[in-house]
Amino acid sequence: MSPPSATATTTESKAPTTTTIQGDAQPMPSFPRPPVFEDKYKEREYLKGRLAAAFRIFGKKGYDEGVAGHITLRDPVDPSTFWVNPFGVAFSHINASDLIQVDHDGKVIAGGEVRLLNTAAYMIHAAVHTARPDVMCAAHSHSIYGRTYCALGKPLDIITQDACAFYNDHVVYQQFKGVVLAKEEGKNIAQALGNKKAALLQNHGLLTVGKTIEEAVYWFVTLEKCCQTQLMADAAAAGRGCSTIKIDDEDAQFTYKTVGTSGAGYFSAKPMFDVIHRETNGDYLN
Repeated sequence: MSPPSATATTTESKAPTTTTIQGDAQPMPSFPRPPVFEDKYKEREYLKGRLAAAFRIFGKKGYDEGVAGHITLRDPVDPSTFWVNPFGVAFSHINASDLIQVDHDGKVIAGGEVRLLNTAAYMIHAAVHTARPDVMCAAHSHSIYGRTYCALGKPLDIITQDACAFYNDHVVYQQFKGVVLAKEEGKNIAQALGNKKAALLQNHGLLTVGKTIEEAVYWFVTLEKCCQTQLMADAAAAGRGCSTIKIDDEDAQFTYKTVGTSGAGYFSAKPMFDVIHRETNGDYLN
């Protein structure tokens, strides 16, 4: 079964990268862009399939922790609403038909048989989607390395090429008041996130956002690995009596322009979505 295609209903757009060239460095090729739809209802169905695939990816990578965790999609038909996973349904089993649509008051107005809404999902994501009209998708879960590193209350050191994607583009939300059940706490998280792509929620976990589902998912996956790398590198450095070597600002900024853009995030996620589609034979699209 081939991956879901939008060929008949969309047009593909490509734009050159804006990578700054240093010396005789060669530019990266243009990244493929997300499909563009004329029919917003067809766009909704396509994106719901991609969101279901995103949950399958999270399940495959072990980002589930009981009933915690959520990924939201701003509805292209009614942008004041969003789609999210039903509370208590395993990430690895989610299909497009299981997703639920939530309005600005936190009411479930459409979706699958299980129409339970995680209150924390609504409080965090509603605030983020309201504050950030550019955000199509937001992802949050209690992944093991992310929540471990978040216990330190520190931003990432830029010690690897992958970490450069978050250079000057992530924040630490330095407070924890329990499960997010109040609108004020959701607004505080959204305010702290500002215009960045990621937040380290102290004593809690990771939050990433993107202009596409693929982008938000990729930032979460790679941020989780950056947290793992940071923990390992710090432990190794301490054991050797030394410090990790940081990438200097100029090189970090240059690298960010290649690996940290929205287009790079979208394209970098493609292999993960392709693998899920092949491994499930497209079952998540049901």
